[in-house]
Amino acid sequence: MSATFPIIYLARHGETAWTITGQHTGLTDLPLTERGESNARKLGERLNGATFAKVFTSPLRRAMRTCELAGFGPVAETDVDLVEWDYGEYEGRRTVDILRERPDWQLFRDGCPGGESPEQVATRADRVVQRVRRVTGDVLLFSSAHFLRVLAARWIGLEAIFGRSFMLSTASLSALSYESKADQPAIQLWNDTGHVLASKEQQACSEHVTA
Repeated sequence: MSATFPIIYLARHGETAWTITGQHTGLTDLPLTERGESNARKLGERLNGATFAKVFTSPLRRAMRTCELAGFGPVAETDVDLVEWDYGEYEGRRTVDILRERPDWQLFRDGCPGGESPEQVATRADRVVQRVRRVTGDVLLFSSAHFLRVLAARWIGLEAIFGRSFMLSTASLSALSYESKADQPAIQLWNDTGHVLASKEQQACSEHVTA
């Protein structure tokens, strides 16, 4: 998809019950909601016609199902380094509730008790960066929000804490590449949900016409 430098596309999984409620979903293996499955298909429509040298997915089923519904299941390889942040004692909890106990808590700075530290997540992200940079051609990754945010930070040489600045929606598409030289990694596209929003607008127009 790039005539000059390879592009690493990042696909966040579709909606789950806990993304609706705002609960931290690390290693809990939740399925997609009906809307999550629909948006995963729309992500596939967005990527229709694209070719990738490699496709990797987290082994968690919300990512694998998104990959499958987007049309890349048969060619995808699972990569355990792509799993979401291990939230330890904060698994299943909402940030607002955690902050009542620890008002100064920040995930990307402090990590989670009984779970992973930012440095541990960054180490996994670094392994993914090294792996995809060895691939000749474009790569597509399916994973979860907080891990992908750390991955983007590490791609451009920033510490994991800077991942807090990269918001990421479900079923979104982002892209990492290079500016003008291979030693100038850059973020080319971030949190694009146009494929999901366009479908919502089309549905609204249809409902208006038939109302």
